[in-house]
Order: sequence, then structure tokens, then C-alpha cells
Amino acid sequence: MTADEIRKAFLDYMTERGHEVIPRAPLIPRDDPTTLFTGSGMQPLLPYLLGAEHPAGSRLADSQTCLRVQDIEEVGDNRHTTFFEMLGNWSLGDYFKDEQIPQIWTFLTERVGLDPDRIYVSCFSGDPEHGIPKDEEAADVWTRLFDEAGVSADRVDVGTEEHAAAVGTDGARIAFYGKKNWWCRGGSAADMPVGEPGGPDSEIFYLFPNVEHDRSYGEHCHQNCDCGRFIELGNSVFMEYRRTETGFEHLPRRNVDYGGGLARIAAAAMDSPDVFRITLLWPIIERLQELTGRSYEDDTRAMRVVADHLRGAVFLGVDGVRPSNKAQGYVMRRLIRRAIRFASDLGLEQDFFTEVVPTIAGIYEEHYPEVGAHVDEVTAVLAKEEQAFRRSLRKGLRQLESYRATGVSGRELFLLSDTFGFPVELSTEEARTRGIAISPDWRAEFDEQLAAQRQRSQRATTLHV
Repeated sequence: MTADEIRKAFLDYMTERGHEVIPRAPLIPRDDPTTLFTGSGMQPLLPYLLGAEHPAGSRLADSQTCLRVQDIEEVGDNRHTTFFEMLGNWSLGDYFKDEQIPQIWTFLTERVGLDPDRIYVSCFSGDPEHGIPKDEEAADVWTRLFDEAGVSADRVDVGTEEHAAAVGTDGARIAFYGKKNWWCRGGSAADMPVGEPGGPDSEIFYLFPNVEHDRSYGEHCHQNCDCGRFIELGNSVFMEYRRTETGFEHLPRRNVDYGGGLARIAAAAMDSPDVFRITLLWPIIERLQELTGRSYEDDTRAMRVVADHLRGAVFLGVDGVRPSNKAQGYVMRRLIRRAIRFASDLGLEQDFFTEVVPTIAGIYEEHYPEVGAHVDEVTAVLAKEEQAFRRSLRKGLRQLESYRATGVSGRELFLLSDTFGFPVELSTEEARTRGIAISPDWRAEFDEQLAAQRQRSQRATTLHV
């Protein structure tokens, strides 16, 4: 199945099961000043998970576009992207674990056709300090489903990811983790923000047996290992708690929040651990191969970064963001300039955004008509930004190389940002790649230079007035 077919199959399946399909929310949150971007499917639905009534009812489904740049430097491996689509379904006080887990199992194994013998899961091992029990209930449902499919359903307690890497799960189908299987916006139960919802979750993984375990990630492989042998497909959050000033209380109703990575499910469906080979990304890679005359196999990382970052920038543009030096605009500019930097490794020294953006629009405009409606405007914005940065790219790289003998401090990094337009994250990444030493206190020096520049700008404005 193609990614488009999987998206449609999921929404149709959830409609059959009484869910109302709701439109995607923009990448820029409307009513959440705590975060720059919509980074999960549940984010726009937070008021309803806390108890408000949703106008579309208690069973919802969608495909939500998301942007996460926390792991931007991970982009280039076989599964990380900054932009992605999350297939989601929610029960707002309607059904719970007994219905949620089987319906996702049925979708993955029957509608998508994934091999049950390659599906592994994780559940919450409990938090006695906060009075939250081990999630044997979810594990029992999984055990029944695995038994019915003729698959061994052994369980193992691993606790932390570090412990799992040291001892492994030894092929156990169900692994119990601690904070890794607790969902809230703070991370662990102890860090959960007061007033916000959370709960145990159950994650679904797909095994690629032909991928050899990389021991740099630990002696043994396990469900949450980052070596690429297991890829997480989705996560059902059983949201039933709210943090208070003194501990935890039960929410007025128990909710389900499921998010499944469309790209990863599509990769599993084509039996490839490489999400960049799916139909939402491979046409972009093919266009880059045409433009560069190079092969994906020889320039894998650079092509992945360019494809992902440019796609993310397109959707930011569609949702109204414009490149700038602040907030969302700064992230958009960083994606654009990082894409250009990696494109130079592919020999793309000329402007190429106008050649690639139409390919991205063509992939998405049928399901997201707003992409087609804004493609000309967004192309012009991106092309202008590309032209501006290309003028200083070579000079900036030469300037960075001139620091090889002495290393770079915050002062030099500020110069690269201020004079050559290099986002500081790009400069530090490039320095590490080139083996150029970075001062351990560079951040404080950089911030000092930035503050001094702002003061100069304020004085100049005052004098002008």
C-alpha cells in the first residue's frame, strides 16, 4: 500500500467504527503559547482531553501534520524527519483499552497487512511512588491478540532504556518500561505539569530482522533501541490522570489518544526500514537525483536532509510562516539554510528550490488542497530566501574553515550568524563535522554578543527618533 492509500484506509476504517474525521490543525498552534509548533496529534485536542465537549462528538480521527525540530540533527538516518503526518484516533470518555488495542491491531495486520510475527509492543511498568500501577491490563489484551495470531507473547520487565540496552529483551513480545511508557508533555510522571493530563501508553514496534544491531547503542537490542532494527509505528495513550499540586487525580473521564506515524507504517508495509523510500518522500529524492546526477545510495544523508527540510519549509509556508530571525520564522529559515548547505554537498550550487517545490506540492495537494492553493506564493518566498543565503554560503564556509587552527568561540559564531547568515546551530554542527574545536562556553559568549548588538540597535533607533 502507498502512503496515500494507508492514510485513506485509516480514516475510512475509523469512520466505519463511528469516528468523525476532523481536519488537520495548522502547524502554528492557535491557542497554545507554550510551544512553537503543532508537534503531535493530541496538541490541538488538549481542552477536550481535559473534559470539554468536542462539537464533533466523542470519537474522532484525523491525519495531523506535525513539526518537531528537537532532533533535527538526527535527520539523515533511516527514520527521523522534522515534518511528519500522525494518523490519530481519540476516544473522549467513550471506549478504552479493551477496544483501542484490538482496533489498532486489526488495522495494522488486516487493513495494512503487516506480519503479526514482526510486531512487538511496550507497556508501562508502573510508578509506585505516585501510586500508579503497572499496566497489566494493556499487556493482557496484547497477550490475547498475539495468542490468537499464533505468536509467542512472552513478557519482560526492563525498566529503563539503559537497562534494556545492557540486558536486552531476548525476543520478548511485550516489554515493560518506566517513564518511556508514560505520556505527558513534561516527560515522566514526576515532571508532569500541574493541571495537564497524562497516563500510561502502549507503543507498537515493527521488527526488521535483516537490520543488524549496532552495538554502539548498547550491547543488546530491544524495542526502544535506536539502531533501526525496531521502528516504532504508533502509540496508544490511555489518558486517565491529571497532575495536581499534591499528586495525581483521575480525570472526569478516561480518554484514548492514538498517534501512528504514517511514514513509518508505509515503510513497514513495503518491508523497508527506510522511510525515505515511501511515496511521500521518494519522488523528492528522485527529483534530487535528476538535478544532481548523483545516486541516493552514494549521497544518502544529504538527500534525506534536503528532502525533509524542504518539505517542512513548504508546509510552514502554506500555514503562513515566513522566514525571519524570530520564533517560527527562525526555525523555517534554519530548515531552508540547512537544506541549502547539504545541497552544496550534492553539487547543487545553483538555485534549485523552484525545481523541487512543485514536486512536493504534487505529492500533497490532493489530500491537502491548501498546498496547491498556495504553491506559487510559497515557491516565491522560498526562492527569495535561497537566493539571499547562497550569496554568503561560500564565504561563510571559508570563514569557518579559517578558524581550524584556533577553534571557534561565541564571538566567531556570532560573526558567522550576523555577517554570513549562518544560524548558530548550523555553524556548530558544521564545525563538529569538520573537526574544528568549539569553545565550551561558546553559548554564553554568543548570547553576550547578541545582547550587545541589540543594545546598539536600540540606541541607534532612539537617536534616529
